[in-house]
Amino acid sequence: MKKILLSAVLGLLALPATAHDFTRGAIYLDHPMIEEAPPNAPVLGGYLSIQNMGETDDRLVAIESTAAEKVEMHNSTVTDGIARMQPMTEGLSIPAGETVWLDDGMHAMFIKPSRRYVVGDEVPATLVFEKAGRIDVTFKVEERTSGAGSSHVGHGG
Repeated sequence: MKKILLSAVLGLLALPATAHDFTRGAIYLDHPMIEEAPPNAPVLGGYLSIQNMGETDDRLVAIESTAAEKVEMHNSTVTDGIARMQPMTEGLSIPAGETVWLDDGMHAMFIKPSRRYVVGDEVPATLVFEKAGRIDVTFKVEERTSGAGSSHVGHGG
C-alpha cells in the first residue's frame, strides 16, 4: 500500500514538470507545438489551443520569436480543391468563454527559421494579446503526424 501511495504522490509531483500550458489572466494556452520539418524547410507551422476564461473578448494580435525571421498568423482555406493560405493581418479574435484552436486551418507560421528544429527541441515565442498582454511560451517540436500540420507539406511561406 505504501508503494502505491508513494508512486501516486511522485506521479503528481511530476505533473508540473511535464505540463505544457501557459496562463496569463483569463487566457489559457495549451500545448504549443511545432511539427518537425524536413531539413532546409523555409517555414514551420505552430499549433496550440487558446482558451479565454474571462468575460470579455480578447484578440491575439501578434506572435514574436527569435527562432525565425518573422512569425505570421495564417488561415488555410480550400476552394474548388485548391488550398490557399492567407495571413491574418487583423489578428485572431478569442471570444469570452470560448476556445480557439490554431490547427491545420488557423496556425502560426514561423518564416525562415534560424536553424533546423528537431523532435525534442523547444522554440521560444511570445504571443501578444490586445488585453492580456504578452505571454511567453515554448513551442515543443514533435514528430510529424497526419493531424495538425499535415496541410503544410510543400508550403513555401
